[in-house]
Amino acid sequence: MTTTVGLQPVSGPSAWRGDELSKSTEWIHVLSDAERTELEDLGRRFVADDPDLRTVTAADYPFDACLALNDECARQMDAGRGFILVRGLRTEEYGDAVSGAIFFIMGLHLGRPIGQSQRGDLLDHVIATSNKTMSDEGALPSRIRDRLPFHSDSSDVVALMCLRGAKEGGASSLVSGTTIYNEMLRRRPDLAARLFDTYHWDWRRQDPDSPELTYTSPIISHVDGIFSTYAGNSMIFSAQEYPGVPQLTPDQAAAITLFDEISQEPGLPIDMDFQPGDVQWLLNYAALHSRTSYIDHPEPERRRHLLRLWLKRDVGRPLAPRFGKHVVVMGEPTAPLVPGGRFRIADAVTVNDDWGV
Repeated sequence: MTTTVGLQPVSGPSAWRGDELSKSTEWIHVLSDAERTELEDLGRRFVADDPDLRTVTAADYPFDACLALNDECARQMDAGRGFILVRGLRTEEYGDAVSGAIFFIMGLHLGRPIGQSQRGDLLDHVIATSNKTMSDEGALPSRIRDRLPFHSDSSDVVALMCLRGAKEGGASSLVSGTTIYNEMLRRRPDLAARLFDTYHWDWRRQDPDSPELTYTSPIISHVDGIFSTYAGNSMIFSAQEYPGVPQLTPDQAAAITLFDEISQEPGLPIDMDFQPGDVQWLLNYAALHSRTSYIDHPEPERRRHLLRLWLKRDVGRPLAPRFGKHVVVMGEPTAPLVPGGRFRIADAVTVNDDWGV
């Protein structure tokens, strides 16, 4: 069991504060004319080619003008602040299919898109398809308008493209896992040490067809000088309801609660109001993400609509044993796929309104 002896604050570019970062635009890459033109040309060719999303590769749509951009996105995720926002695509001009194609091509150059649903969809939607709330049984966080708690997704990288923004609210919020840990270490080193403990996570509520009710993982990994976070306190607390799951000690429960409380403290997160065409790339191990609650436009076609990619990005990042959602071979379903997956770009960018209702 980890003790407080030897625990030290973590430094580096991943240890940022939102109130400081938001004073600059260093986290935003505005596309050059050459970069935007190349992405638009590739996107149009992708739509015309109509490849199978499961088999198409980055080599099929090579970069030239965007090589430096791709390198910068990779560097920021792997060794920088953990995220970058790319701005300047004119999605409203060329429509959802070309926009989705551009997004998918960018993803291919940064990792391997993996399934996000029981249908195996590689491109998913963040859009309210019902009036459910987080308190409703079976509600999918991506398909409701509530504020979401800070959490990590089940992939190396999570990326979002904004097609249409909300009438009000709906900001994307990020917070540094490194900064949360450093703040816990400053206030309560005894509780910071508990973040290295192994916890049971609610697998069934994440995947209704999961073969087991829970899986286990620490919240913090610090291996070979590389600091990583895997968080989502609601999944730890809900796992406590299952028979046979060891009950949290008082210190463990306090540590998880404090971690969540610090993540929401003013000054730590950074909120970004998505503009149409914005693309956010985020390494799940570096920062946690959430969003503020929002109000949609009354017209269905004007609903807040983001496209989402989950990527496997295998760059040899050292992690603690059995860290994160290790129970799933990334991208491989835990049960036979449900029919209805959309693997052509024109279909994939169309909202499946029957999912998550």
